[in-house]
Amino acid sequence: MNVSFFIARKYCSTQSRKNLIYRIGLVACLSVTLSTASLLLVASIFNGFEDVVKKLFATFDPALKITTHHGKYFSLSPDIVHNLENIAGVTQVTEVVEESVLLTYRDRTTVAKVKGVSKDFTSNHLLANHIVRGRLQLKEGDQHLAIVGAGIQYVLGIQLHHVFDKIQVFLPKQTRHKGLTTMHSLYNTSSIKPGAIFAIEKHFDDQYILTDLSFVTQLLGNRDQRTAVEIEVFPGASIPKIQQACVKLLPANLQVLTQAEQQVTLMCTMHTERVLVFTTLTILVMIAALNIFFILSMLVLAKEADIRILYALGATRKTIKHIFIWEGVLIGCTGSILGMMLAALLTWLQQYFNFMSINTATSLLEAYPIKGLWRDYVYVGISVLLSTLVASYRPAVLAAAMPTYQAK
Repeated sequence: MNVSFFIARKYCSTQSRKNLIYRIGLVACLSVTLSTASLLLVASIFNGFEDVVKKLFATFDPALKITTHHGKYFSLSPDIVHNLENIAGVTQVTEVVEESVLLTYRDRTTVAKVKGVSKDFTSNHLLANHIVRGRLQLKEGDQHLAIVGAGIQYVLGIQLHHVFDKIQVFLPKQTRHKGLTTMHSLYNTSSIKPGAIFAIEKHFDDQYILTDLSFVTQLLGNRDQRTAVEIEVFPGASIPKIQQACVKLLPANLQVLTQAEQQVTLMCTMHTERVLVFTTLTILVMIAALNIFFILSMLVLAKEADIRILYALGATRKTIKHIFIWEGVLIGCTGSILGMMLAALLTWLQQYFNFMSINTATSLLEAYPIKGLWRDYVYVGISVLLSTLVASYRPAVLAAAMPTYQAK
């Protein structure tokens, strides 16, 4: 066994538990334990919230989305669409036209986005799990149906059982007629029957109504162009590989976006918040490591006689320095391991018993979501180890610089 490590372990042993320095060392170890556990718990909660957000957006946003680099509309030939459907791992390709419109229902009005989707959209789509009234259906015979967000339904006061009341849709025309301005000259208009209500998240519920693609293209004047093409994949399929395969089939003016790229602002915000919180708590770990600095400085003074004895037995200054570095590492690593065990236990308890609840009436969740990732434990372990080494180095150098004899 390494001599420096053996002596450092003896200094940490319970044989000296009545010693004041030993008790202060326990406090230092406890501070590292609590700061490590706090850091891991906060990171795990961020992981949980990120998973919840991704699942919510995955209900509405496709796995991959084709859009144009510049402008809004683009055209795709049937051959390209067919080739996209034949890519390994692709389950569904949906053509989309999305436009901002003015909606009126009875005497109420609101602005929304109408999203026209091709007929294969309703097959095995996750949105079906979020239909709160009606069912996921775009057409009833020859009649178009609107799947309305819960927020829009609330604003307009839509009642599905009022079968004769329809939503009036006004789409601004791209060109303006000269002369007398009328509603007909400013807008393309049509009416549609509300068929279902969906509730996912406020961002979607307050903005979108979905309907059949042909309804929106007729509103646009039968324009044979699309604003997006949405691609769904099999569970577990490699998104990057499918993305690369799509890029090879498409013209250079089109891009293929993943779900994270479709919501890049939200993801960047969450990442920034995570980094800021992680940095703040890492500083707390470093402050906890300062306790190790002070405890080792006191230990050097308390073990002055032992250091001289070790010199007399042939120990080198390098050996003395390593003893106190090992001492700091043992305190820091013990606290870090205990903190990781505590964080893992609390994470497990939260996952199965939800003892940390969210006491907010408007929250979508009853308890804080939590998900422990091994990479967080690795990052925290490395940060604690580095902080401990930095805190231990100066006292170790002072111990090694101590005179090898006692002046008379």
